[in-house]
Amino acid sequence: MLTATLLYNVITRDYPTSLANAAKQPTAERSTKDFLANIGKITSAKQLVGNSQLYNYVMTAFGLQDMAYAKALITKVLNGGTAASGLAQKLHDPRYTALVNTFNFAVTGAATTSDTTAMQKVVSNYNEQTLETTTGQQNQGAQQALYFKRMAPNIKDVYGILADRTVLQVVETAFGLPATLSLQNIDTQAKEISQLLDVSKLQDPTYLNKFLERFTATYDAVNPSGGMSSTPTNALLVTSTGISSSLLLSLANLKRGGS
Repeated sequence: MLTATLLYNVITRDYPTSLANAAKQPTAERSTKDFLANIGKITSAKQLVGNSQLYNYVMTAFGLQDMAYAKALITKVLNGGTAASGLAQKLHDPRYTALVNTFNFAVTGAATTSDTTAMQKVVSNYNEQTLETTTGQQNQGAQQALYFKRMAPNIKDVYGILADRTVLQVVETAFGLPATLSLQNIDTQAKEISQLLDVSKLQDPTYLNKFLERFTATYDAVNPSGGMSSTPTNALLVTSTGISSSLLLSLANLKRGGS
C-alpha cells in the first residue's frame, strides 16, 4: 500500500492528468454530461434543490454530499447568497461559501446558471471529488490532503477550519493536537490553532505545500497501514457525517465564544 506522502505526491505531480483520468470514469462522465445539458434550465434555488440529479451533482461538487438530505437548509443557504446576513456566512464553513459564490441566485437570479465559466468550475469540482474518492480507497491520508488543498482557497479565517471537520482533522494531525481540543471553548480552539497555523498564508502555494508535507509525513507516522481500517466513500465521510440541519442552524445563530 502506498503511503499518504507518496500517493499524494504522485497525484499532484501531474494533477491535470490525474483529474482527467478521474473525469473519464463512466459514472462521472455520464453525470457530467447530464449536468451540462440541463443546468442552464435552472433559474432558482428552489428549482435546483428540486431536481434530484442536478442537486446531487452540485452537492457532490462542493463536498456537501453528507448534507444532501437537508434540502430546506440548502435552499435557505442558496437564497441568502453571499451577503453577511446570509446563512452561508453564519455557518463559517468554506463549503457553503464556495457553493453560494457559484450559485448566487440572490444577486444574479435566473442568469446564475448561464455563466458557463462558473458551471465548468462546478464540473472541475466534481471531478476533484471523484479523484479524492478513488484516492481514499487507497489511502485516507492522501485523500484528506487533496481535500485540504482544494478547500484552502476558501478558508478565510480559523473559524473556517473549525467549521469543517475534515479540514480540522488535517490540522490536528499535522500538529499533533489532541482530539479533546474540540471539547474546549471555540475561541480557545481558534487561538491555539492560530498560534500554529497562519491561515492567511494558505493562499501561498509554497506555505500550503509545506504544511501538507508536514501533514502527510505525520499521518504516515501514526497510520502505517494507511488508515484503512474503515474505508469512507468520500473525503467528507471521513469525519463529517451525521450533522443535522437543525444543529447547523443553531450553530449559525450562536455568537463566537458560546454567548
